[in-house]
Formats: sequence, structure tokens, C-alpha cells
Amino acid sequence: MHSKAKRLLTLLLGPVLSLAVSASWADLVDRSTVNMSPGATALGLDIYNLHMLVIWISVGIGVAVFAVMFYSLIAHRKSQGHQADHWHEHLGAELAWTLIPFVILGFMAWPAIQTLLKVYDTDEPAIDIVITGYQWKWKYDYLGEEGVSFFSNLATPQEEIQGKKEKSEFYLLEVDEPIHIPVNTKVRFLITGNDVIHSWWVPELAVKKDAIPGIMNEAWTRVEKVGIYRGQCAELCGKDHGFMPIVVVVEEQADYDKWLNGKKTEAKKLRELMAQTFTLEQQIERGKKVYDASCAACHGAKGEGGVGKPIAGSQIATGPVDGHLKVAVNGVPGTAMQAFGGILNDVDMAAVVTYQRNAFGNNMGDTLQPVDVYKFKNAK
Repeated sequence: MHSKAKRLLTLLLGPVLSLAVSASWADLVDRSTVNMSPGATALGLDIYNLHMLVIWISVGIGVAVFAVMFYSLIAHRKSQGHQADHWHEHLGAELAWTLIPFVILGFMAWPAIQTLLKVYDTDEPAIDIVITGYQWKWKYDYLGEEGVSFFSNLATPQEEIQGKKEKSEFYLLEVDEPIHIPVNTKVRFLITGNDVIHSWWVPELAVKKDAIPGIMNEAWTRVEKVGIYRGQCAELCGKDHGFMPIVVVVEEQADYDKWLNGKKTEAKKLRELMAQTFTLEQQIERGKKVYDASCAACHGAKGEGGVGKPIAGSQIATGPVDGHLKVAVNGVPGTAMQAFGGILNDVDMAAVVTYQRNAFGNNMGDTLQPVDVYKFKNAK
């Protein structure tokens, strides 16, 4: 072969040959590592099959086009005495490059339309779950199930995040409260945002939908395999964007009913707690748990501050209790201090404010009760 042609083939094929040497064929076709996953739903399998159909059509087109190109480059090179033809307005060629792509696109459009119709078919679900994105957590409300509403926060220990401890298998993919759904049941997700745009994404459930404030988007799933499925926020929603994991527990109907009844019992107990009066020690104990889950990431595990201002010795935590409660409930506009009035229930709000006022050396000695928070929120 002519030396120029050899150099051209080396330039074009070198990267491909290098890849073939460094990775086995099994590695290249292992869909769990380098390709989409069919996931655990029939819809996910349809999406995967559509993806592979388009991929192989694209591969076929690429092989045909490059084969013709390489043949033309080698067989009709100038060194062999070939001269370029000069022609235009060739009817056959124009029809070919117009009709062939049209037929190919039509062939791909039909399965794509069928799959899209399934993606947007959110009718007749057995369960409706409202998902609200917050900076940086998810809230889940089970419609029709009175009181079943909770937040899901990152559960990865701060020691792992700060590099002080070896990272676990599910680093940044652990939550304190996963959502539960029954297997082989159609579940509709109603997805919105509270502050900025988030995106609820669980690949194996074939669900990815933006959570936009003021807009309610819909998605659905019917999971066919019992298991734990993980995802995360897929939108750049702020500095802690990577700290918004999603965990979905798919279980048998009997196990789901048991979990749901447990959440209803918790909601009932929470309503009963609203009327109780707690001691300072009880509020500090509960408040520490709330602080560690909702406040420590910004204000520090020891109230030393970080993204947020220090709690230890602060004018807010050592000032009038009404002022402290106002900041906790309403937040501070224009700062990273968000309004927790819609995030924490009245029992937890009273506990965490009490804890902040009596921890980290503040030692104010006062106790806030759930009824105080309720009165503050509902004051005219």
C-alpha cells in the first residue's frame, strides 16, 4: 500500500486499535458499566431496547459511510492516475440521499413514539407521591394517607465527607428516610421544587424529572423486582448539589402495608406530641438529633460555623427566644439560611431551637414548647 495511505489509516484507526488492546470485548459490551441499564421496570427495558436499536442503526450507517469513504480514498487516489469527476444535479444521487435518511428516521420514529406514549401515561396509579425538592433534601407526601409526610436527608457521616473516615460502599447515596413502594404497583410521582430547580432521578426506575418551583411535573414507575434503588439530584441546584441522594425501597405488598401503618402511627403520635409539655432535658435530647440532621452541615457539628454563621455564642442563640424562633421559621432572605418553618414540624422546631440555646456553651436555660411554635406560625 502507498505510504500516504498507510499513514492515513494509522491516523484514523489508531485510537480504535488502542481501545481494542486496552479493553476486552466483554468490557465493551457490559451494559452495567458502559451502557444504559434496562433497570427494574418494563418501561426501562423499552427505553433500553429503543436505545440499542438506534445505536445499532447508527453503527450500521457509520460502517457503510466509512467503508465507502475509505474505499474511495484508497482506490481512487491521485497517485494511481485518477481524476476527480465534475458533475452536479444528479437526480438519482439527490433522491438517494433524501429518501434513504427519511426511511431510516421513519423506521426509528415508530418505536420511539410508542415508548414516549408509555413514558407519559400517568393515568390510573395505585399510589400518588408528591416529591418536593429543597436545598438540600427531598420531601415526600403520600396523598390519601393522612399524615404520611417526611423529609429524606443525606445520611453519610460527616467524617466520611471530610475524609476522616474510610468511605462506605454507598458514599453520598445513603438517606435517613427512604421512600417505600410496593412491587408490581403503578406509582405516580408529582414532582415540584420549593426553592430552586432540582431533578429527581433514579435510573433503574426509568424516572428522571425536573423539580421546578411553581410547576408540578408527573412521572410514574411500576417496579418488577424487590430491592433497594438509588439515585440523586441531577440538576446543579447549589453548592451541596451532590448531597441530595434518593433511596427507594421496593417491597412486597404486605411489607409495604406494615411500613405504611408504621408511618401513620408516627403521624398520630406527632399530633399527640403537639399538646405535650417537655422538660429541658427532653428537648435537648430530641433537638440534638434534629440539629445533626438539618443544621450541622452549615453551622458545624459543634456550632462552630462554616457555610452558616456560628451558633456558639451568637447573638441570635443568646438573644430573645422570639427572635431566634423567627430566624429559624422564616430564614434570612439573601443568605444561605433557608426558612425551616415548612421543613420541620412544630415539635422538632421547638426542640432544635431549645437545643441551640442550651448547647455549645450558650446555656440560656429556657425551653420552647411545640404550642409556642404553633402560636408563632399562626399569629396574625
